[in-house]
Amino acid sequence: MEQAAGCPAVGGSYPQKNAEILSSQYGINLFLAGLLLTFAWAVHAVGISKSHLLSYLITLMLIQLLWMLWYLCRSCTQRRLIRDKDTHAGARWLKCGITLFAVITLILDSFKIGYYIDFSNCLSPTEGIFPVTHAVHTILQVYFLWCHAKDIIQSFKTLERFGVIHSVFTNLLLWTNGVLTESKHQLNEHKERLITLGFGNITIVLDDHAPQCNCTTTTLCSIFSQGIYYLYPFNIEYHILASTMLYVLWKNIGRKVEHHQPNKTPFKFHGITVGMIFGLIVLTSTIAIVVVYLIQIGGSKIKSELALTMFYLHAIFVLALMCTAGIVALLIYRLEDRNLDNSKNPARKLDAELLVGTAAGSWLLSWGSILAIICAQGHPKYTWYNLPYSVLVIIEKYIQNLFIIESIHREQEKVNDDIKTLRIVTISRGSTLSLTPLYKEIYNGRDAPDRGDIPCLFKGSIYGRENDGAGVAKDETSQDSSLVMHSASDFSFSSRNSVTNNKRRILKNIAAFLFLCNLSLWIPPAFGCRPEYDNGLEEIVFGFEPWIIVVNLAMPFSIFYRMHSAASLFEVNCKT
Repeated sequence: MEQAAGCPAVGGSYPQKNAEILSSQYGINLFLAGLLLTFAWAVHAVGISKSHLLSYLITLMLIQLLWMLWYLCRSCTQRRLIRDKDTHAGARWLKCGITLFAVITLILDSFKIGYYIDFSNCLSPTEGIFPVTHAVHTILQVYFLWCHAKDIIQSFKTLERFGVIHSVFTNLLLWTNGVLTESKHQLNEHKERLITLGFGNITIVLDDHAPQCNCTTTTLCSIFSQGIYYLYPFNIEYHILASTMLYVLWKNIGRKVEHHQPNKTPFKFHGITVGMIFGLIVLTSTIAIVVVYLIQIGGSKIKSELALTMFYLHAIFVLALMCTAGIVALLIYRLEDRNLDNSKNPARKLDAELLVGTAAGSWLLSWGSILAIICAQGHPKYTWYNLPYSVLVIIEKYIQNLFIIESIHREQEKVNDDIKTLRIVTISRGSTLSLTPLYKEIYNGRDAPDRGDIPCLFKGSIYGRENDGAGVAKDETSQDSSLVMHSASDFSFSSRNSVTNNKRRILKNIAAFLFLCNLSLWIPPAFGCRPEYDNGLEEIVFGFEPWIIVVNLAMPFSIFYRMHSAASLFEVNCKT
C-alpha cells in the first residue's frame, strides 16, 4: 500500500515543480520589462515618459491587490481549518519593522499627493493616481503579511505561486523605482560638491525632472519636495523587506514540515548593558557626524575636506571595533562544541544568501576606491584615509557574515539529560537527599520544599539498605563517599554552567553592539552622506559617468546590507 500510494506522489511532484519554474520565469520577465522601462525613462528615451512607467507600476499593484483580496477572502471562509505554519518565517520583530517603514511610506505618499496638487497644472494624472494606489497597496500588504507571512499553502498551489511571485517582483520594481528617484536627487547635488573640492574639469549635464510650471503655494511645495527625499530611504527598506517576506512565502508553497513548535526566544535587555551602552555611543556619534557632514560638505574646499576626513576617521574607528567584536565572538564559537542545525529552512537560507550577496555591493565600491588610490597620480591628503576605510569595510563584512551565518545555524542549547539524572543515579547508590537538592531544583534556582522526599522509584532500595543491620557500617561509608561525589559533581556542573553563562553574556553583548553599529552605518548612506560620491578621486581614475554608474548600482545593496545585518543580529541576540 505504501508503494502504491507513493507512486502518485512522486508523479504529482512534477506538475508542482513545473509550476515553480513557470512562476519564477513569469516573475523574472515581469521584472525585466519594468526594469527596461525604468531605464528608458532615466535616460530620456524617445517616446518613453514617466507616465508610462507609473502606469505599468499601477497595473502591477492593482493585480496584486486583487490577488491579496481573493486570498484573504478564501482564508476567511476557511478560517476553521488547521493550517501548517512556518514558525521561522515572519518573526514578530520583522513585522513590527516593516510596519514602521510602511507608516513612513504612507507619509511619503501623502507628500506626493500634496506635491501633485500643487503642480497639477503640468503633471500627468498618473502622478496623482500612483501615490493613492501605492498607499492602498501598502496598507493591504502589511495586513496580509501580518496575518499570512507564516502560511504554508497547500491548496490552489499553482495559482498561488503566480500570485506570490507577482507580489515579490512588484515590490522589487517599486524598490527599483525608489532607488532610481533617490539616486537622481543625489546626483543633482553631487556636481556642486565636486566643484568645491576643486574637481572643476568634471562635466556632466544635471538630470532635472522638475515640473515646467509654477507652484500654487511655494512654501508647501518646498516642504513636499525636500521631505520626499528624506523619506525615500524608509520606503526603499519597506519594499525590499516585503519582497523577502513574500519570497519566503513563495518558497513554502507545498512544503512538508514537521509538526513541532520551536522554543520562543523573546528579546530581553537583561545582561546586554555593556553592548547597548557602547552601541548607543556609536549611534549618537554617527548621527552627529552625519549632521556636520551634510552641513559642511559643499560649503568650501576646506570645509569639504574636513568633513570627509572627519567621516573617514570616525568610520575607521567604528569598523575596527566591529572587527574586534566579531573576532572575539568567533573565537568563543571555536571553544564551544555545538552542532549546526542543517534542517531545511527557507527563511534562514535566504538570510545567509542575502548577507553575502548584498555585501558584494560594498566590496565592489571598496575595491574601486583601493584601485583609485593606487593608480591616481595626485592624492589630496584626505583621500589617504579612504585606503584603511576601504580595507576595513571588506574585512568587517567578511567577519560579520561568518558570525551571523554561524549563529543562525547553531542549534539551540539543550540541557544534557545525563546531567539531569545525575542526582537520581547517585541516590540509588545510597545517598540521602537531605544533603543536596536535586539538579532540577538547582537549575531552577530553588531548593526542594521538602528535602526528605525521595522518588518512589528508589525508596525500596534505600530503605532496604537502612534496614539491613549487618550493612550499617557499609551504608555509612557509601553515604560518605556519595556525599563527596555529589559535592564534586555539583561543583563541576556549577563551574561549567558559570562558564557557559559568561560566554552567552559576552555573545549577547557583542550581538547588541553590532546591531546598533549596523544601524549607525545604515544612516550615513541612506541620508546622503556618501563619500563614494564626494571623494572625487575615483571619478578622476575611472571617469565620472562609469564610476557614478558603479556607485548607483552598488550603493542600494550596501544600504540594504546594513539593515538586513541589523535584523539578523537582533535574531542572533534573541537566540543566544
